[in-house]
Amino acid sequence: MSELLVEVVRSGFVESVHRARVVAVDAEGSPVLVHGDVQAPSSPRSSMKPLQAAGMLHAGLDLDGELLALACGSHAGEPIHVEGARRILREAGLDESALRCPEDYPDDRTSLDFGRVYMNCSGKHSAMLATCAVNDWPTEGYLDPTHPLQKSIRTTVEELTSERIAATGVDGCGAPLFYVSMVGVVRAFRRIVTAPEGSKERRIADAMRAHPEYTSGTTRPEAALMRAVPGLMLKAGAEAFDAFALADGRAAAVKIVDGGQRARVAVTAHALKALGEDVPDDLVPPIKGGGRPVGELRVRTI
Repeated sequence: MSELLVEVVRSGFVESVHRARVVAVDAEGSPVLVHGDVQAPSSPRSSMKPLQAAGMLHAGLDLDGELLALACGSHAGEPIHVEGARRILREAGLDESALRCPEDYPDDRTSLDFGRVYMNCSGKHSAMLATCAVNDWPTEGYLDPTHPLQKSIRTTVEELTSERIAATGVDGCGAPLFYVSMVGVVRAFRRIVTAPEGSKERRIADAMRAHPEYTSGTTRPEAALMRAVPGLMLKAGAEAFDAFALADGRAAAVKIVDGGQRARVAVTAHALKALGEDVPDDLVPPIKGGGRPVGELRVRTI
């Protein structure tokens, strides 16, 4: 099987190389790109948030619009994100003291605040707590894999991926991390975007596409890609994982094997182009020296 490499080229010299695993399918679900072992269990990290949100909607959570997008997001801790998480909690009769994600500083460099609500997963955690409130489930222990909330989410993840979860770990935010194959992630994203209008899955796709700044941040490349490519639903994960789907069912999952985030957007753009989409060149930043472009991230197959 051919390998996909991302070469970091500076002043004409290849100074670093990242290897990528990729699976991309067309509107019928037939493979267009396959590089690396995409059938093995993988760690999608926050790329699983749309699936987790689907599990919460099926369990009775009532969110839409920007707040549902935030429940699917890994936010930058900007004021819109912090206030959104607080709104989810407030409408459920809770406050941020119920959150069990770690305390953190926001990624938004304009703020030096610190706390659980500023952590990038606080939207998801707020939605998890709101789901508990709707069902009269205990909010204590909501991150335990045996909690009714997590059991419900697990069931939905397995349904959307058509896979049994290979293993359960702990994500950076403390929530259960479900290991499935990259093929399973692609299958789930396709089902979310092609679901009937008004269905719980389609509500997720529509919310994320309408409010991309809530799924990441106002200046993040994920939001820029969703604004640039019509119908794109995209979710990034830690350790350089990306998953996306287009309205007609074209979809892909990307994993940079060494976790190098700088290569992730370049490979995602490569997958989008392979599926026939135009991606503005400036969405993949150049390699700079002295504040000016002196190189590029070059994607090639060997």
